Amino acid sequence: MDEAAREAVLEAIAGRRSVRGFTSEPAPRETVEEILRVAARAPSATNTQPWRVHVLTGAARERLAAAILKEREDGAPEPEPEYGYYPKAWPEPYLSRRRALGWELYGILGIARGDRAAARRWQDENFRFFGAPVGFIFTLDRRLGGASFIDLAMFMQNVCVAARAFGLDTCPQAAFAHYHEAVRRELALEPPELVVCGMALGHEDPGAPVNRLRAEREPLASFAMFHDDDCGAA
Repeated sequence: MDEAAREAVLEAIAGRRSVRGFTSEPAPRETVEEILRVAARAPSATNTQPWRVHVLTGAARERLAAAILKEREDGAPEPEPEYGYYPKAWPEPYLSRRRALGWELYGILGIARGDRAAARRWQDENFRFFGAPVGFIFTLDRRLGGASFIDLAMFMQNVCVAARAFGLDTCPQAAFAHYHEAVRRELALEPPELVVCGMALGHEDPGAPVNRLRAEREPLASFAMFHDDDCGAA
């Protein structure tokens, strides 16, 4: 790989972030197909390729959003997802990281602490895919083991990075896992399909205040442990 290609790959990875405000500019189907085609080069255990992705645009995207938002009317509590995405209690340091990002987001949006109505209105935007023209719903075959989640995660990361090659942005969305029954009805999912999450894809709206959010990453020294067995020969 030459230097230009290396820099392009690194920039695509480093430039990836969760965008939560999109323009209405469409993403051509052939572009979406190419992104998914390339993303399918993700590794998977014994080449099982367990991922499945439902691509929603136009009226189909609107119908799913309407179905979920109807379930959320009048402050109805969120249903439980089909699998344990989040822990029941957050240990440190994950709780602090989560809170820091959440309060920064709400600060940008002007949502005051304790304003649950405003927070819920913002959360509703998840199910509109934050205005993106393309929405993905990712599923797995529930008959497979937990390792299939690892395979799907690598596929999804490939989608996020490949999208950058076309000047597109993404936002992975765990929120759809809570509304698996509505997703199942609207998309006529096969019985083995487990609703894992969603993802928005489109062109970033640079004028959307929410896109000022920049999630920080921990320094390398905080998560990488290098083990060197070289004792150093005399």
